[in-house]
Amino acid sequence: MNNTAPALHKWPVSSRIFHWISALLLLITWGMILLSENIGGSTYIGLHKAFGLSLLFWMIARVINRLFTQAPPEMPAPKWQMLASRLTHFALYAALIAMPIAGLLMTVYGGRPVDMFGLFAIPVFVTPDRGMARFFNDMHTEIIWPMIIAFTLLHIGAALYHQFVKKDRLIHRMK
Repeated sequence: MNNTAPALHKWPVSSRIFHWISALLLLITWGMILLSENIGGSTYIGLHKAFGLSLLFWMIARVINRLFTQAPPEMPAPKWQMLASRLTHFALYAALIAMPIAGLLMTVYGGRPVDMFGLFAIPVFVTPDRGMARFFNDMHTEIIWPMIIAFTLLHIGAALYHQFVKKDRLIHRMK
């Protein structure tokens, strides 16, 4: 009888860094909007926009990294779980790219540039249009944000299921 655990194949270091910094940027961006809504002032909304666009650039780099790095071998799982995992990851990537794009378009259609931490500004590159600004605001807040919440909770829930129910050490692949 063999009591050794199966080999644990981790994600490459670059993938793990992209994963955790994406999560951190999302939390900071969310924190800035909470501060803006509860304390007010333009500082927090400006930081929300700058961190949000930083997340966009980070996610683009993350997708490029994913295209050029090899994933570890898949853990054995039922086909429906593999499909759910792939769809959840795809939806998260898509939403984390679409969200800051919608926020940027909302801002520039509102006639405002986006200050990037005082280093440079993304100028208004479209003709301001209140209708388009409202459209992208609705996309940003009413459609994409709930999707990010739902798929993030699904992702975290699945990780916790693997950690505490299946006890298959799946979560250690991203540590």
